[in-house]
Amino acid sequence: MADTSNVTIPHSDELDFSEPSGDDFDALARDRVPVRSLKADDLDALVKIDSRHTGRDRRPYYERKVAEALEESGVRMSLVAEIDGRVVGFVMANVDYGEFGIAQSEAVIHAVGVNPDFAGNKIGTALLSQLLANLNSLRVEKVFTEVDWNAAEMTDLLNFLKRKGFQPAPRLVLSRRV
Repeated sequence: MADTSNVTIPHSDELDFSEPSGDDFDALARDRVPVRSLKADDLDALVKIDSRHTGRDRRPYYERKVAEALEESGVRMSLVAEIDGRVVGFVMANVDYGEFGIAQSEAVIHAVGVNPDFAGNKIGTALLSQLLANLNSLRVEKVFTEVDWNAAEMTDLLNFLKRKGFQPAPRLVLSRRV
């Protein structure tokens, strides 16, 4: 585990007008943790963070996702959080304006991760908050994600998403072996 005792999390001298009840998405954590758009050279950091959670090297997956986010058309929202110039978290999503003949604006979160050494610093909250602010500006109505219900390493992610207002969707996903 890395020593994070001397890591500086930016602090603002601005007045905090957020709702004390917490309705302002954890007092706008995105204002305290710098969040920026994904860049191609963030790939190694994303793979490292993901492998810390999954125990697997999923580089080819992230290579495809980074290429999609940076090179393909469509509305893609991929963000990273940085502390002291180091990528400490990420979220990758895209906007879909309808499928299966149903026109509605939805976003899908494909991947999210926070370096475990920075757990408890509201990194995930900052990323999700900025993502939701960006999606709101595009008038996106819903955001979805999928989590492997049976994967032990997903427990923290499921709990985080639940705290942020996510709940099971009224959809049934079907699959079958080819």
